[in-house]
Amino acid sequence: MKATQKLHDLGQSLWLDNITRDLLTSGTLQRYIDELSVTGLTSNPTIFDQAIKNSKLYDDSIQEKLKNGEEGEQLFFEIALEDITQAADLFLPVWEKTNGVDGWVSLEVSPLLAYDTASTLAAAKDLHARAGRPNVLIKIPGTQEGLPAIEEAIFAGIPVNVTLLFSSEHFVAASEAYLRGIERRIDAGLNPDIGSVASLFISRWDRAVIDKVPDVLQNRLGIAIAQRSYKAYRDLLNSPRWQRACNVGARPQRLLWASTGTKDPNASDILYIKSLASPFTVNTMPEQTLIAFADHGELDEILPQDGGDCEAVLAEFAKAGVDNVALAAQLQDEGAKSFVKSWNDLMAEIAAKSDSLANVD
Repeated sequence: MKATQKLHDLGQSLWLDNITRDLLTSGTLQRYIDELSVTGLTSNPTIFDQAIKNSKLYDDSIQEKLKNGEEGEQLFFEIALEDITQAADLFLPVWEKTNGVDGWVSLEVSPLLAYDTASTLAAAKDLHARAGRPNVLIKIPGTQEGLPAIEEAIFAGIPVNVTLLFSSEHFVAASEAYLRGIERRIDAGLNPDIGSVASLFISRWDRAVIDKVPDVLQNRLGIAIAQRSYKAYRDLLNSPRWQRACNVGARPQRLLWASTGTKDPNASDILYIKSLASPFTVNTMPEQTLIAFADHGELDEILPQDGGDCEAVLAEFAKAGVDNVALAAQLQDEGAKSFVKSWNDLMAEIAAKSDSLANVD
């Protein structure tokens, strides 16, 4: 039995953190579904930038949309929705078989809106309507400005992937925004069964302190933050508030491990997969990491529900001068800015391709 199957059987969903047109049209994604237990997919501006930059498979679509007078952001989302809807169709049997627990595909609103509540909500509603698929999650940043948009999107019945979370505090705030939206639906007599995941970024923690802590603490901060967040997650699942909502048809928002590709070349290439094995969670992994885990993955211990030794480990980081609260805020801000940079690079790539293809027969 492949390690990916064992992880799936443990109760964790394996999602692919990548999308390209070739992945969809070559049968590769279907093979990952059939052979590597992949049950969902996430995307972001960086992924689409690389996909469009490194392939000619988008050229015909770009030309067609240029002839229709589309350009820039409008043109990009039309192209992205072609990929997203095709992926959603591939995962629809999983979505149906699991009654909407799994089989999701994620598309992100423009990262330029990360600190604009009203525009984020409007974009989320627009993209979800245009996708026209029941298994598409709209990614909204879990910034302070994003939290009200998350609540309103859930209340409006839009499935949400909350992105850019970096701490247990960020996760709890996102979960409460989700639950407020669900409770409002219950009060309004609406169906409270709206899908959502909360994406906690892991590897960026370790990359941020790689030159600031002793060797014994290398590549341990992200996992400790994950352990603390997993405890907060399990505590929420057991809380009377969540159980009341579940009792009338709501489903809990699942915790998702994001940024799980290993950044340190001296560390295991499957470090964040084997270390974050945990039931009722999602791990979205880069394609290279997925293949590596299928090839030589191993499952040691399941993530402890009580957080294990995370507080002791985090105390060691505090002694080494790491302020987790300040660093979480810094990482969220840097993450938002990096997505904006990727978005600007993507728009530049769209413009360059548009120029080069505008007069091609």
